[in-house]
Parts: sequence; C-alpha cells; structure tokens
Amino acid sequence: MKTVIIKYNAGNIRSVAFALERLGQEPLITDDANAIRKADKVIFPGVGEASSAMQFLREKQLDSVIKTLEQPVLGICLGLQLMCSFSEENNTEGLALFPAKVKRFDGGVKIPHVGWNQITSLHSPIFEGVKEGSYVYFVHSYFAELSRHTIARTEYGRPFSAAIRFNNFIATQFHPERSGQTGEQILKNFLALC
Repeated sequence: MKTVIIKYNAGNIRSVAFALERLGQEPLITDDANAIRKADKVIFPGVGEASSAMQFLREKQLDSVIKTLEQPVLGICLGLQLMCSFSEENNTEGLALFPAKVKRFDGGVKIPHVGWNQITSLHSPIFEGVKEGSYVYFVHSYFAELSRHTIARTEYGRPFSAAIRFNNFIATQFHPERSGQTGEQILKNFLALC
C-alpha cells in the first residue's frame, strides 16, 4: 500500500510520518500531483495559518488535485479547516469539500485550545475500536461548526466538529499522531479503509 503525505508550507508533517512508520508504513512526503493521485491513501496534515496555506496550495495547484482525489483522504488539524468552505482566519476560502464554516473560539475560553479533550458521538468506521469519550490531543484556535457530516464532536466552550466525513474525505481537528493508543487506532482504521 502506498501512503502519501501532502507536502506544503504547514508544519507537523514529520510527526505524522513517524506515526505511520510506527504502524509499518513508509509514507512518501511529496507535492507531486501524479504521486498524490496514484497513492492508495492520502494524508493532508497541517499546523499553521489558513490563508497562507491556501495560497501555497493554489500556487502549486494542489487545491485542484485534492478536490479530485477518489481514494481515502485524511485531513488533520489545519487540514480539516482548509477542507471546509470558509475560515474566519483572515477570511479564507477553503477547498469546500465539507459544507462547514470554520470559526474562531470566542473570549469565553482560553485560546488556543491546547491539550487532551474527549471525543463523543462517534459514528464512522474510522472510530472502530475507539471508546466513546476517549481523549485525544488538540492544538487550535479555530474550529469547524457542527454539521450533518460531523462524525465526532468535542466540547470546548461550545460543541464543535472533532471529526468530519463526506464521501472519501475524512478529517480530524485533533492530532491522531499525538493522541497515544487512541490516535494510533484511528490511523490504523484509516489505513484499513477501502
């Protein structure tokens, strides 16, 4: 199985690669459109700022590549936010793979949301073997609103989408590569998807 991690100007790629290597994968980190299209699984991670990340994707024409992928695609953190239709972070138009808006946490909570929090309302094969209320690791100041495509939710001042799925596109706001055994199980489940 060939797993590709999309290379762009958003951090956290190496930690995702290390997590996959612990699962016996040898991921290819690339921004080559043909290699991305030919992969069995694609991971779209990210830590950073939405508008500059989207600008980089457009310059490399990776935005159009991602939209046309038919194999399982996993977005992580900023990857989830960029897969949504719009982000309040510098009023950024996203890839619109999910019909959800990304908003900034308001002043009622400490920003960014950093650390372990629970995921609930799990309903997707990606959560096979994951217990309701499991803890996963978050680092973010923006969140995707709940929608009909939400497959896990978390509470931090208000409920938000901890994970979203539409067709072959799945994304987590949390970092499975930093979420211990729970995150490892989620990555295993993703790699097992057809």
